[in-house]
Amino acid sequence: MNWITKALNFGEKIKKVFKRRATKEELENSDWTSCCKGPMLKKELEENLWVCNLCNKHHRINCRQRFDIFFGKNSYEIIDTPLPAEDPLNWSDTKSYKDRLKDARKKTGQNCAVMIAVGKINGINVTAGSINFDYIGGSIGAAEGEAIIYGVQHSITNQTPYVFFPCGGGQRMFESPIALANMTRTTLAINELKKNNLPYIVCFTDPCAGGITASFAMLGDIHFAEPGSLIAFAGKRVIQATVKEELSQDFQTAEFVEKHGFIDKVVHRKEIQKEIGKLLSILLKKNSEIDSENQNETSENIEPLTKAVS
Repeated sequence: MNWITKALNFGEKIKKVFKRRATKEELENSDWTSCCKGPMLKKELEENLWVCNLCNKHHRINCRQRFDIFFGKNSYEIIDTPLPAEDPLNWSDTKSYKDRLKDARKKTGQNCAVMIAVGKINGINVTAGSINFDYIGGSIGAAEGEAIIYGVQHSITNQTPYVFFPCGGGQRMFESPIALANMTRTTLAINELKKNNLPYIVCFTDPCAGGITASFAMLGDIHFAEPGSLIAFAGKRVIQATVKEELSQDFQTAEFVEKHGFIDKVVHRKEIQKEIGKLLSILLKKNSEIDSENQNETSENIEPLTKAVS
């Protein structure tokens, strides 16, 4: 081996060093992330509620970060939710479902993708739920369904409004029919909220699709969404192939669906607490007026009967 060959080999080694890409684990543990203009410090992004100052991209956040923004740090309490039996179907493909659950729990520090918390907004007691996309894509299985329903039960028991921040790709394929059944179960639970005259407000976050959109996420009294959020049932390519038409670039974004009446309002992350607080004050006042009217009507109907009996 002459000096020319050695020089060439050394050059190849240098190229490999510069071409090497960081692993997911390295990126997650680093102080940097990327957005429209390239690398940026996570600390700077966090100070701006994980929203890019330049392009206004609302980065995905976990449940605790969501509650920190919505309620304020150390101003809420996480509720423990029931955990059903793991992997009832003994699912296994390239990796067992139990191993996937272990990895998701280790990565997120959560028992399931859904987390329920209680706190106050404008002095009003509120029950809130959120989904963590990092937990198997925010998909809904038996544990997630139980958590959502438990949140509803807590709202009814304590007579509080229910606010939910959905995201995820839909029902979890590893639980097949059990996951699909939770579309019906969560829908029936939300109906109980309405029977109890309690406000149910949904704020879509990126992304929200499949069985999540097709069930509890679209049953709110009011629907908000963060800017740029994907809100869909079927994917864009599937629809495009079906209708044989080219769809617009902003198709299925929060702004697009707002324009077509699918949601009520697109709200910046900084403003969501204020918007929901204001709305709850109005809804709860209206609900109390309706309840008092119903009570008056009931007493008026009872009076003639009382006189007749006496």
